[in-house]
Amino acid sequence: MLHHIGPPAVHDRWNRSLEPRLEVESGDVVEFDCLDSSGGQVTPHTTLDEYMRIDRGKIHTITGPVFVKGARPGDVLEVRVRRVEHHGWGWTSIVPGLGSLPARFGNPFLFLWRLEGGESRSMPGITLQLAPFLGIMGVAPGEDGEMRTRPPGAHGGNLDVRQLVPGATLYLPVFNDGALFSAGDGHAAQGDGEVCINGIEAPMTAELQLTVRRDFRISQPLAEFPPQPPRGPDLGSWAFIESAEHPMDAARGVIGRAVDFLVARRRLSPEQAYALCSVALDLRISQCVNTPLVTVSGLLAKSLFR
Repeated sequence: MLHHIGPPAVHDRWNRSLEPRLEVESGDVVEFDCLDSSGGQVTPHTTLDEYMRIDRGKIHTITGPVFVKGARPGDVLEVRVRRVEHHGWGWTSIVPGLGSLPARFGNPFLFLWRLEGGESRSMPGITLQLAPFLGIMGVAPGEDGEMRTRPPGAHGGNLDVRQLVPGATLYLPVFNDGALFSAGDGHAAQGDGEVCINGIEAPMTAELQLTVRRDFRISQPLAEFPPQPPRGPDLGSWAFIESAEHPMDAARGVIGRAVDFLVARRRLSPEQAYALCSVALDLRISQCVNTPLVTVSGLLAKSLFR
């Protein structure tokens, strides 16, 4: 059976005491109408000054909760992603003090993207392939009281796993009767790392199938990913490689070099380059056996520049 849920059924704190806004049977499909991560405060016409004045307590506003009949503590909630669609626009920002390069980017920045079908050409000389997904899918935690929606945990939540696209399945441990599932924080595109603090934050419509499972148990989220299509024609990648004792130091070196590359080779502003890295640069741990050094690689698909 197909159900629908959307605003005003939203919240910006996890709390197992929240009243369910929808009740469904195990195996039913729910269409979630999700605001952007600002809770609808950002629009396609928002200025930087207006953005800096938004209520940051509403960041990561999500849709729900949904009560799934039959779900009990100790069960597993299977979330099968059937469809995720953007609404034609999105945004990426730099906020002083946040992100992976706070010392380099101390001024605020807001970039508004036009999303056209499966790609965006909003930055000069860049063709960005889109892969919409929900950054937050989770159940209510097992503890009493309110909890911000920003940190992820055993309940799922703000996982920001970009491979949770249509065809993927997320499994979540259940801590409360009915599971109390919520979702949101749609991203039209994101790199592995989301390095400047945002992907392309965008309102989304998502179709999710919610099923109670009792044939296995988990204590943390588990997922199955579909085959990952290339981001546009497979023209190879530029790879930036750094080694350091601390993985974050290596990652910062990779990100900084990728920003410099985009500024020098593609004539983007440093802020545009940093935002592009957040939605298109994939960070990977290439080795962790050559102790004490860890090697991190950052890949930018050459198809971005076709």
